[in-house]
Amino acid sequence: MSQTQSDADTISDGDPFALFQTWFDAARVSEPSDPNAMALATATPDGLPSVRMVLLKGHGPDGFVFYTNFHSRKGGELAANPHVALLFHWKSLHRQIRIEGPIREVTPAEADAYFASRHPESRLGSAGSDQSRPLDARETYLDRVAALRAQYPDGAVPRPAHWSGYRVRPERIEFWQDRAFRLHERRQFVRVGDQDWTSTLLYP
Repeated sequence: MSQTQSDADTISDGDPFALFQTWFDAARVSEPSDPNAMALATATPDGLPSVRMVLLKGHGPDGFVFYTNFHSRKGGELAANPHVALLFHWKSLHRQIRIEGPIREVTPAEADAYFASRHPESRLGSAGSDQSRPLDARETYLDRVAALRAQYPDGAVPRPAHWSGYRVRPERIEFWQDRAFRLHERRQFVRVGDQDWTSTLLYP
């Protein structure tokens, strides 16, 4: 692949979710690892920001889904200020997508289904973690996981009530494509009402 995309390959107008799917499918082919990795930015009620990488676990016209421990730092910030920004950066494609909007919890059935689909060790690790809280020694955490492994040798530990997911309902989506000599291409979609979107190009 060349360093930048050809200007003939412009960012299309129309349905932002269809465009996201096209770009995401390309990233799953070209990215060496975790094409579903995205930066999640949150803020406190006072406007103090924080950001970390999480994994996209579902997407569609109803939004973009990720899972977390509600007792974690980001869980506390999300409870206090339920608006987020997401960023996908696919270096292999020279592309970025920015998404902004409010969140809502996924249903318990959705959370149960995803938790059950995880590797048994991942389920045990989540159940044994007081995420973001101080830890006196790593062995303390590993001992808790080992105790759960002994209790649930098949790894079928129940989903903790404080472990679930959020769905981001996008109000703004921006697609960014690298171009030669930094003459980049940007297209922004803004939600209008429940189903409709406006679209415009932005100066790079």
